[in-house]
Amino acid sequence: MQHAVRSRAAIRTGLTPVPRPRTPGVTSLIDADALRVLHRAARCLLDDLPDLTDRLVALLDEQEPAYRQALTKDPSATWQEAHRSLRHSVTSLLDPRGAREAALRCSWRIGAVRAEQGLPLDALLHAFRLGGSLVWQRLVEETARAAPEDVRLLVHVAADVWNFVDEHCTLVADAYRQTEWRIGRRRENRARVLAAGLLDGTGRIADLPEAARALNLPEQGRYVVVAVAGGPPGHPAEGRPSAGRPDAGRPAVGRPAAGRAAAVPSGSRVHWHAGPDVDYGIVLVTADGGLPDPNDPVSEPRASLPGLRIGVGSPVDGLAAVGDARRLADTALEICPEAGGTVRLADQLPAALVVSSPGLGRALADRVLGPLLRLEPADREVLLDTLTTWLDCDGSAQRAGERLYCHRNTVLNRLRRCEQLTGRSLSRPADVVEISLSLTTRRVLRD
Repeated sequence: MQHAVRSRAAIRTGLTPVPRPRTPGVTSLIDADALRVLHRAARCLLDDLPDLTDRLVALLDEQEPAYRQALTKDPSATWQEAHRSLRHSVTSLLDPRGAREAALRCSWRIGAVRAEQGLPLDALLHAFRLGGSLVWQRLVEETARAAPEDVRLLVHVAADVWNFVDEHCTLVADAYRQTEWRIGRRRENRARVLAAGLLDGTGRIADLPEAARALNLPEQGRYVVVAVAGGPPGHPAEGRPSAGRPDAGRPAVGRPAAGRAAAVPSGSRVHWHAGPDVDYGIVLVTADGGLPDPNDPVSEPRASLPGLRIGVGSPVDGLAAVGDARRLADTALEICPEAGGTVRLADQLPAALVVSSPGLGRALADRVLGPLLRLEPADREVLLDTLTTWLDCDGSAQRAGERLYCHRNTVLNRLRRCEQLTGRSLSRPADVVEISLSLTTRRVLRD
């Protein structure tokens, strides 16, 4: 019998196996007799193929739980699949060259279809090996029934039979893995599209259930969006974590994975969406998300990541509101200093007001601080630093002086000069609000 397959090494390298040396005459006669016995038994198996299929299906039902479920769901389809595979296998014993391509196409299709259905690869390979064992067993049984003295001749074709089984197991595994990879890519791309729609606020309400499944996040929950930008150059993470688990998704090239780890505590339920300039994390902050404090969904940035900027928006209800949460996170990110840091929007609402309406903020700063800003740079910075420090110290000249390393009277003198230049009184709450917002505008509007 001619070899039905080549060895794995030959398949990998493209080399043709070198036949073993044979004793002239005697070995050829033995091979011819072995082929005659094999073909006789194979023709009997082909005539009795339905019974052979029944036996294989029974073995699968008995030994392989994954196929047991498939048989329960669609017994006819599973029986037809086994019947086609066995028919091609037995036909290949009779005509290895003529039946080879059809047999390979059949096995490839089975591997691809089963991958799409989610049948475990181990179960699929077990089924093929069971089929090979059953064919070999029936070949021996049929030969023993028809001509017991010829059973010994089957040993000369055993390697061909098992090489055939091995080749088709390899082919099925390749088809399965390629299909699984394509399915994973489609699923990943679809999840990215759905996440982008949520973050942009352009997603359809009808897509929310699918988005929840794709991102492995509940449709109804409390969410915060975390925006991560800057940091040292990073590299794409290896592998592809599943959505909804910590650090899920593919990191963008511009942000290292450590930046995401700094933004969200370990154990959080988060889906990461990589963008060209900013990575967004959709973080579940309800009790189901495992976060003890919904108002504190991020940790402090790591000192080893200079330039890493993290903006944390305010909580929103439901995946449908993630677009609003993203805009809040962008606002928080705008407030972050260029050197890096974490800004929680809830802690910087006055600055958020300024960033949300920069034109009005600049107009207010020019009106309130204009005369002060037109001073000589050294004089101007001293007065601005004093005013800022005094506000940070809750209006205490004593504490402000300690921070500025000067006497409290010096602080008071500088403050009086600020009042004269701006025309505002630091004892009038409305004026203090204007001055504070003007200083915030100068700090957060970097252009």
